[in-house]
Amino acid sequence: MSVPSGGALPRPVFGDETGRVQHADTADAVLTPRPVADAPVSQDQANRTFSTSVLVSAVRCTLAYVVFPWLLPAFGLASGVGPALGLVIGPIAIAFNIASIRRFHASDHRWKWQITVLNCAVIALLAVLFVLDVRALG
Repeated sequence: MSVPSGGALPRPVFGDETGRVQHADTADAVLTPRPVADAPVSQDQANRTFSTSVLVSAVRCTLAYVVFPWLLPAFGLASGVGPALGLVIGPIAIAFNIASIRRFHASDHRWKWQITVLNCAVIALLAVLFVLDVRALG
Protein backbone atom coordinates (compact mmCIF):
# COMPACT_ATOMS: atom_id res chain seq x y z
CA MET A 1 0.00 0.00 0.00
CA SER A 2 1.46 3.33 -0.97
CA VAL A 3 1.19 6.43 1.19
CA PRO A 4 -0.51 9.45 -0.43
CA SER A 5 1.52 12.60 -1.01
CA GLY A 6 0.19 14.18 2.21
CA GLY A 7 1.94 11.50 4.29
CA ALA A 8 -1.19 10.25 6.05
CA LEU A 9 -3.11 7.13 5.22
CA PRO A 10 -6.68 7.65 4.01
CA ARG A 11 -9.43 6.90 6.51
CA PRO A 12 -11.56 3.85 5.74
CA VAL A 13 -15.30 4.31 5.25
CA PHE A 14 -17.62 1.34 5.57
CA GLY A 15 -21.08 0.99 4.08
CA ASP A 16 -20.41 0.51 0.38
CA GLU A 17 -23.24 -1.45 -1.24
CA THR A 18 -20.69 -4.06 -2.33
CA GLY A 19 -19.36 -4.45 1.22
CA ARG A 20 -15.90 -3.23 0.22
CA VAL A 21 -13.98 -0.57 2.09
CA GLN A 22 -13.93 2.86 0.48
CA HIS A 23 -11.59 5.67 1.45
CA ALA A 24 -12.75 9.13 2.42
CA ASP A 25 -10.85 12.20 1.38
CA THR A 26 -13.06 14.63 3.29
CA ALA A 27 -15.07 14.71 6.49
CA ASP A 28 -18.22 14.97 4.35
CA ALA A 29 -17.53 11.53 2.91
CA VAL A 30 -17.37 10.12 6.44
CA LEU A 31 -20.41 11.93 7.82
CA THR A 32 -22.73 11.58 4.84
CA PRO A 33 -24.61 8.29 4.98
CA ARG A 34 -24.65 6.11 1.92
CA PRO A 35 -28.12 6.16 0.28
CA VAL A 36 -29.97 2.92 0.84
CA ALA A 37 -32.80 3.45 -1.61
CA ASP A 38 -31.70 6.72 -3.24
CA ALA A 39 -34.17 8.56 -1.01
CA PRO A 40 -33.11 12.22 -0.86
CA VAL A 41 -33.02 13.89 2.54
CA SER A 42 -34.69 17.28 2.63
CA GLN A 43 -33.52 20.16 4.77
CA ASP A 44 -36.91 20.01 6.51
CA GLN A 45 -36.20 16.39 7.53
CA ALA A 46 -32.79 17.43 8.80
CA ASN A 47 -34.34 20.26 10.83
CA ARG A 48 -36.93 17.90 12.35
CA THR A 49 -34.25 15.37 13.29
CA PHE A 50 -32.18 18.10 14.94
CA SER A 51 -35.21 19.37 16.86
CA THR A 52 -36.00 15.85 18.03
CA SER A 53 -32.41 15.25 19.18
CA VAL A 54 -32.39 18.48 21.19
CA LEU A 55 -35.80 17.67 22.67
CA VAL A 56 -34.74 14.16 23.76
CA SER A 57 -31.57 15.56 25.35
CA ALA A 58 -33.52 18.30 27.12
CA VAL A 59 -36.14 15.86 28.46
CA ARG A 60 -33.39 13.55 29.69
CA CYS A 61 -31.63 16.34 31.58
CA THR A 62 -34.85 17.81 32.95
CA LEU A 63 -36.06 14.48 34.29
CA ALA A 64 -32.70 13.25 35.57
CA TYR A 65 -31.51 16.50 37.17
CA VAL A 66 -34.64 18.46 38.09
CA VAL A 67 -37.77 16.32 38.35
CA PHE A 68 -36.39 13.13 39.96
CA PRO A 69 -33.75 14.54 42.32
CA TRP A 70 -35.62 17.69 43.40
CA LEU A 71 -39.35 17.80 42.65
CA LEU A 72 -40.49 14.24 43.31
CA PRO A 73 -38.47 13.81 46.54
CA ALA A 74 -40.00 17.07 47.78
CA PHE A 75 -43.32 15.21 47.64
CA GLY A 76 -41.77 12.02 49.05
CA LEU A 77 -41.72 10.19 45.72
CA ALA A 78 -39.11 8.55 43.45
CA SER A 79 -35.96 9.36 45.37
CA GLY A 80 -32.73 8.20 43.65
CA VAL A 81 -34.08 7.23 40.22
CA GLY A 82 -32.40 10.10 38.34
CA PRO A 83 -29.12 8.26 37.61
CA ALA A 84 -30.92 5.08 36.51
CA LEU A 85 -33.11 7.11 34.18
CA GLY A 86 -30.03 8.89 32.84
CA LEU A 87 -28.44 5.55 31.94
CA VAL A 88 -31.50 4.65 29.88
CA ILE A 89 -32.25 7.96 28.18
CA GLY A 90 -28.63 9.12 27.66
CA PRO A 91 -27.72 6.62 24.91
CA ILE A 92 -31.05 7.31 23.19
CA ALA A 93 -30.30 11.03 23.20
CA ILE A 94 -26.80 10.37 21.80
CA ALA A 95 -28.29 8.26 18.99
CA PHE A 96 -30.71 11.07 18.08
CA ASN A 97 -27.82 13.56 18.00
CA ILE A 98 -25.83 11.29 15.68
CA ALA A 99 -28.89 10.91 13.44
CA SER A 100 -29.19 14.69 13.36
CA ILE A 101 -25.57 15.08 12.24
CA ARG A 102 -26.02 12.50 9.50
CA ARG A 103 -29.27 14.06 8.25
CA PHE A 104 -27.79 17.56 8.08
CA HIS A 105 -24.84 16.29 6.05
CA ALA A 106 -27.03 14.11 3.81
CA SER A 107 -29.23 17.11 2.99
CA ASP A 108 -26.18 19.34 2.43
CA HIS A 109 -27.78 21.88 4.76
CA ARG A 110 -26.04 25.25 4.78
CA TRP A 111 -25.65 25.08 8.59
CA LYS A 112 -24.40 21.49 8.68
CA TRP A 113 -21.03 22.32 10.27
CA GLN A 114 -22.50 24.59 12.94
CA ILE A 115 -25.09 21.93 13.81
CA THR A 116 -22.36 19.28 13.86
CA VAL A 117 -20.38 21.30 16.41
CA LEU A 118 -23.50 21.84 18.54
CA ASN A 119 -24.49 18.16 18.39
CA CYS A 120 -20.95 17.06 19.26
CA ALA A 121 -20.98 19.37 22.29
CA VAL A 122 -24.30 17.86 23.42
CA ILE A 123 -22.93 14.33 22.87
CA ALA A 124 -19.85 15.19 24.97
CA LEU A 125 -22.07 16.54 27.75
CA LEU A 126 -24.27 13.43 27.62
CA ALA A 127 -21.19 11.20 27.80
CA VAL A 128 -19.95 13.02 30.91
CA LEU A 129 -23.41 12.77 32.48
CA PHE A 130 -23.49 9.04 31.66
CA VAL A 131 -20.20 8.52 33.52
CA LEU A 132 -21.52 10.51 36.48
CA ASP A 133 -24.69 8.41 36.51
CA VAL A 134 -22.67 5.18 36.49
CA ARG A 135 -20.62 6.48 39.44
CA ALA A 136 -23.76 7.51 41.32
CA LEU A 137 -25.22 4.01 40.94
CA GLY A 138 -21.95 2.16 41.58
